[in-house]
Amino acid sequence: MAAGAASPRERYRSQVRAEIKERAWEQIATAGASGLSLNAIAKELGMSGPALYRYFGGRDELITELIRDAYRSLADTFRAAAGSGGGLPGLARALRGWALEDRQRYFLVYGTPVPGYHAPDDITVIAREIMSALLEVCAAAGTGTAAPDGFDAHLADHGQWAGDHAYPPAVLHRALVFWSRLHGVLSLELAGHFTGMGFDPELLFAVEVEGLTAGR
Repeated sequence: MAAGAASPRERYRSQVRAEIKERAWEQIATAGASGLSLNAIAKELGMSGPALYRYFGGRDELITELIRDAYRSLADTFRAAAGSGGGLPGLARALRGWALEDRQRYFLVYGTPVPGYHAPDDITVIAREIMSALLEVCAAAGTGTAAPDGFDAHLADHGQWAGDHAYPPAVLHRALVFWSRLHGVLSLELAGHFTGMGFDPELLFAVEVEGLTAGR
């Protein structure tokens, strides 16, 4: 076997884990993450409950894997968008495209928290990669001519969430506004709250992006 090549047993294990995650996403689509049942997944796959627990130690471990995959997917999407030169509009399009591609994935990480679940520290590290890409693009775009306000002053002493990056408060402010407003529009759209209102949510999103990129 070539160095670094997976053994047949490892390949089989990886395949079964992927099938378990696929069934988990199907359950989440119908019952939500709080209704995730490893025993039900085992039954669908023709396995016993104890056999499935050899692949995932419990519900929380499976949820963690799904969340980790989701955050990694968005982090990679953001990093590619940030490097493409499209600026904040490009980042916004990447966010909406990623969200619409799989709304269950979106809601797992940006929807209602799963009761009783606490994500491990490495999930936070991946989430910070996403914000890091946004901060880089915001810094490159500048902060416009708006005078500092009270929130800028507050962020001067409350910017720990930006990690080790020494961005000025105005950049942190712009990133937070961008993040909050676009997620607000996306959450309403994906949850179906615009259904029946007769307008195109994509145009509303585009107008929000235009307003956000025109300056504060």
